[in-house]
Amino acid sequence: MNKLNKTLLIGGVSLAVLVPVTMVLASDGMPGNGRGNGQNCNSSQQMQQRHANDGGAWNGSPTGRMGNGSSMGKGSGMGNGSGRGAEMMSGSISSLQTQIDAMPKATLTADERAGLLRMREEEKLAHDVYVALDAKWDLQVFANIAAAEQTHIDAVTLLLDRYGIADPAAGSAAGTFTNPEFQALYTSLVQQGSTSLVSALTVGATIEDLDLADLQARTTTTPDIALVYSNLERGSRNHMRAFTMQLTRNGAGYAPTHLTQAAFDAIIAGDMEHGPLG
Repeated sequence: MNKLNKTLLIGGVSLAVLVPVTMVLASDGMPGNGRGNGQNCNSSQQMQQRHANDGGAWNGSPTGRMGNGSSMGKGSGMGNGSGRGAEMMSGSISSLQTQIDAMPKATLTADERAGLLRMREEEKLAHDVYVALDAKWDLQVFANIAAAEQTHIDAVTLLLDRYGIADPAAGSAAGTFTNPEFQALYTSLVQQGSTSLVSALTVGATIEDLDLADLQARTTTTPDIALVYSNLERGSRNHMRAFTMQLTRNGAGYAPTHLTQAAFDAIIAGDMEHGPLG
């Protein structure tokens, strides 16, 4: 089922929301199979920007948004809606695996091992909260970024497997964590994000804020960990930009609680970055 942008006026304030529809009419009048958003894009650059606003990954090619659309439907939204989302994500992880395999194994410090365990559950926290908030608000940015967070989980899991570290979240249900800090955060963030759309978007920005601060605190010269962490940081910067753009659309802003104001401002001033892991 696709989602289309729709604007409601509440108290004179424009509130952008997304509503589900059963089909999108293609340019030839036939139902398209893809996940077009019903927005006309005249160039690859316009497609990239609109796609980025919803927190979707972009690989630099005009193939439309990452999604589950089947076949090559000619949906009238962004691109052909060819449903390449899972394929692109799988390719990103495969490429990262190849790069990691080419690097020598290191002898990890206790801090590096602890960092990998923390980041594994922190990425799960982001994924599970966004899935819950997408179910509540049916907003595409949550669905897109939740999918990207799964690739973040997969990337950290590559390192856990490489170094024989037991996955602390293996087989765990959504919303359950071994780290009590993340368990408490999940409960409070989902509760907060369920009160209003702006609160939900603020929760998203807060999670990316925390993620970036934690990654920066774990800077390392160990090549394979540094590679994964740099990719996670790039993805989180893009996610932060997507959430703050959505907040701006809804007449709100975000004040960082983990990053410095200067670091946050620099991220928001930057363009969406290309690369694997969303």
